[in-house]
Amino acid sequence: MLPEKQQASESTLMNLNKLGSPTEILKEFLPITLKEMDSVKLMNRTDTKFIFTINQFETIMNEVKDSYRILEIEGKRLCRYETLYYDTSTFDLYNEHHSGKLNRYKIRHRTYVDSNTGFLEVKFKNNKGRTIKTRIAQHDVPLAWEGDSEIFLNKTLPFKPQILEPVLWINYNRYTFVNKNGAERLTIDLNLEFVKDSHTQKLDRLVIAEVKQEKRKHSVFMTAMKKYHIREGSISKYCMGVALTCTGIKRNNFKSKLNTIKQKNIC
Repeated sequence: MLPEKQQASESTLMNLNKLGSPTEILKEFLPITLKEMDSVKLMNRTDTKFIFTINQFETIMNEVKDSYRILEIEGKRLCRYETLYYDTSTFDLYNEHHSGKLNRYKIRHRTYVDSNTGFLEVKFKNNKGRTIKTRIAQHDVPLAWEGDSEIFLNKTLPFKPQILEPVLWINYNRYTFVNKNGAERLTIDLNLEFVKDSHTQKLDRLVIAEVKQEKRKHSVFMTAMKKYHIREGSISKYCMGVALTCTGIKRNNFKSKLNTIKQKNIC
């Protein structure tokens, strides 16, 4: 059964816009267009993730404002993402991550709300710590594996896509930045919400940052994280969402990270 996709109310969108722009600091970043970002798609990359609170946002972004440009689409810098994740009925993909298995997969359909585009995507994390993403353009969220989506998944996955079913919506607002001096992208996610059936779990005080590079090297943003004693953390949004919204699943290995997330969300 497809999890219910909840549309944000007008009042919620107003709150998202306020929280998504907590300060004036982002106006100080020079813009970059989607076309200009083509050279830094980074579909084969290393990912480094950080979690901090909305109260730290202005200070941190002020540290890096001279080193990054911010994606701007038709005058908008804050973009809405709505993503449906697929797994087996017994959450095999989640459990592989929980057990620390290498060479693991995530399958999702992502809608870029502001540009009215969508992609069916497969993310593969290999045993060398690299993330390899493949995708096909697909506007509508697939409810069954047929046609182009079935062909794509059959070519990309080591198992039959028919065992996959939709399990969880993950929605958030994102700022995207590009390093002025190298092949590096930085994404900042705000207003995170997990939707499972009729239940919604919101983490609206949390900020998730992800540094994406061809290979791990010096980064102004990661230097700022070190300065403010913010450690990198590897838990994915999908695993976070499953652990917070689903019953009867293993979560012991994520317990300390989930406690940290809950603490930061009330700061």
